[in-house]
Amino acid sequence: MTLVKIYTKTGDGGDTALFGGGRVPKDNKRVEAYGAVDELNSFVGLALMSLADADVRRGLLLIQNDLFSLGANLATPGGDGSRPRPQTPDVPVARVEAMERWIDDATEELPELREFVLPGGSEGSATLHVCRSVCRRAERAVVALGRDEPLDDGIVPYLNRLSDLLFVWARLENLRSGQQDVPWSKDVLRSSE
Repeated sequence: MTLVKIYTKTGDGGDTALFGGGRVPKDNKRVEAYGAVDELNSFVGLALMSLADADVRRGLLLIQNDLFSLGANLATPGGDGSRPRPQTPDVPVARVEAMERWIDDATEELPELREFVLPGGSEGSATLHVCRSVCRRAERAVVALGRDEPLDDGIVPYLNRLSDLLFVWARLENLRSGQQDVPWSKDVLRSSE
């Protein structure tokens, strides 16, 4: 598929086309869900620019491709009887098991987590925490859409596991770059009064 023009002006009235046909308002739950996944993918790209760890970078490149597939799936409603649902890339459900292995491997290397940690430490860790929080928002948007419309069963588990992985990788990035996790302290609140 070749795009001749980036701008079409068809969305100037506040609606957008879905893959496979049909138009919906730009604040539709489906658009919110695939938009949040697209935003997550953009933040993953940003995180890649600040990470030194080659293993995490390789994993994130796979995840970026996965997120594109998830977005395509979310941007495509089911067939309406007059036309079948267009073919989209499969939701990469096998990656959920891979992410669990990556989480387990990283957890073995990390010191035991005994307290809540704040986003920070190294720049790479902080960007992975941004990815994690955007991932949670994407998951909430997908769950909201799933209450109204049927979705692929693999999307929510994928996003749920991904947010766990991003948290663990944020800690791993701190460890491997020689930075400490930033612990949350309730005593900071008392000392600032």
